Amino acid sequence: MRVATFNVNGIRASRRRGFTEWLAARECDVIALQEVRCPADALPGDAFGALHLTYDPGSRAGRNGVGVLTRVPPAGVRTWGAPVLSRAADGATRWREAAPDVLARGLRRFADEGRYVEVDLADRPITVASLYLPKGGLPAHLQKPGRMREAPDGGARYARKMAFLDAFARHLDHSRRRARRAGRDFLLLGDLNIAPEPADVTRWRASRQMEGFLPEEREWFAAVTGPRRLVDVVRRLRPDEIGPMSWWSWLGQTFENDVGWRIDHHLATPALARAAVSASVDRAATRPERMSDHAPVVVEYAVDHTDHL
Repeated sequence: MRVATFNVNGIRASRRRGFTEWLAARECDVIALQEVRCPADALPGDAFGALHLTYDPGSRAGRNGVGVLTRVPPAGVRTWGAPVLSRAADGATRWREAAPDVLARGLRRFADEGRYVEVDLADRPITVASLYLPKGGLPAHLQKPGRMREAPDGGARYARKMAFLDAFARHLDHSRRRARRAGRDFLLLGDLNIAPEPADVTRWRASRQMEGFLPEEREWFAAVTGPRRLVDVVRRLRPDEIGPMSWWSWLGQTFENDVGWRIDHHLATPALARAAVSASVDRAATRPERMSDHAPVVVEYAVDHTDHL
């Protein structure tokens, strides 16, 4: 089973840059998408090939939006309250009510933002979730006017991200346990906007006071992962290397110099993590070939196809 996670940074822009060709050549069984950033009625008709799309666009025009592409329609869908779009391989679309879910305390304020969707695969005993975690910002004491791309906000973006992390940790534990009760493994895919270790940032010393690499963010990542919870699959398969990076700024020569961050993750329950046999990042050869500021992270899992659960 070949599985990818990819923050496309706008599916319409990514399609113009070669997403559809990549999709056809890569032949993935499951792809989690983040930052689709497209109203449901404007999704490009030919973007997803023969795959079925489950999509929560959120309510913020031009922002966020998460989806999961699968070879067969999923057996179940859950999100944080909003209806989700199901788009079949032949282009037929319908809105479906997601299965009711009890939101963890603190998540309701994020429920309509198009940040999370969860599907039960119909052909394998696995639940797959796609997450776009808020980028966040710096706490107030680290904000220095004139040295930031964004205007100082007194730590508001930082506080919002930390609130999300606190609430989502409870939700993640609930989803993982529910999948286990149903006899399923659980796989969280997505842009988590956190690089957990120094090996996940090219210039980690210079990044210690940057959002995405703050000690408290990395502590959160460590708390939700572990041998009995969720396993960082890429790091398990490639333990002794820097990266592989999955995001590079559009600015300057960061891409050409491979100055990037590993923030796009596969987090799997232990049995599924043990079934992972290879991990790679589909980094473009040149800047003009980039589909997004992120690159797809692809993992091969030795998981048998099943016709019925």
